Amino acid sequence: MEKILIVDDSAVQAAQLKAILDDEYDVAVAQTAEDGLRRASGENFSLILLDVVMPGMDGFTLLKKLQEEIITQSVPVILITSLSDVANEQRGLVLGAVDYIAKPFSPLIVKARVNTHIKLYNYRRQVEQQSMTDQLTGIANRRRYDRHSATKWREAVRLQVPLSICMFDIDHFKVYNDTFGHPAGDKVIAAVAKTISSHLHRSTDFVARYGGEEFVALSMGDRAENIFGHLKKIRQAVEDLHIPHDPSVSPWVTVSVGGVTVVPPANSSYAFYLKIADTMLYDAKKHGRNRVVWTDEQMRQLREA
Repeated sequence: MEKILIVDDSAVQAAQLKAILDDEYDVAVAQTAEDGLRRASGENFSLILLDVVMPGMDGFTLLKKLQEEIITQSVPVILITSLSDVANEQRGLVLGAVDYIAKPFSPLIVKARVNTHIKLYNYRRQVEQQSMTDQLTGIANRRRYDRHSATKWREAVRLQVPLSICMFDIDHFKVYNDTFGHPAGDKVIAAVAKTISSHLHRSTDFVARYGGEEFVALSMGDRAENIFGHLKKIRQAVEDLHIPHDPSVSPWVTVSVGGVTVVPPANSSYAFYLKIADTMLYDAKKHGRNRVVWTDEQMRQLREA
């Protein structure tokens, strides 16, 4: 069931809206703008109904804050208002509202507009999902990774929890392509992606194709020793696929893995730690490939023999 958030300081008005929509939607109510912002940022809503006139932070200010947050900026907002002048309507639309519903409510109008904007939101989300999926592997593509990494970095900074940045590269992939051909190479990329993603499937994990034969993964919450041990299992799982390689370089297709675990300091840069992860990947390849090289929270190196 689709979730709707009503943000309205009037308990009576919120109850009226909830009664109109309750039979079709999962409706939540926040009676202050601050509580509305908190709930919108922490839960998955398909639509927000927002009263314009509220004490303290008004609806226009809350709408602006929702549009500034990556997590909430795509959620459609319908403004609820008795303000009927053109200037206020224009202001709301410029700030990003998708529609207005005027008081007093007409249940038929409320339902029609809510249904329309939820359908549009779901269609847009479906198109966006397709545009952020790598067609060869079915996992996230570089575009989705860029957005997700920015969100997760801010979350890790705010919560002060460990974030692990993992880089994977298929060993001697050019040799594989030259030996077996590009169609076979595509199958290897897909098989490796499936193996990596099957081992990183928690809600705190994320895997994307970074480009070519490279993959990137983010994992939140684990200490370096735990993620290092888990990645060694993933590396071994790829080798255990026993995909034949050119015997001159390796009996089987393998991956090299590098990365870093960090509890991000305030004002730190994700790009800086991504560079460390890439350097660890380079070290893994330089020291023989088919291994994991890691940097822990104290910038100490963990190296698979």
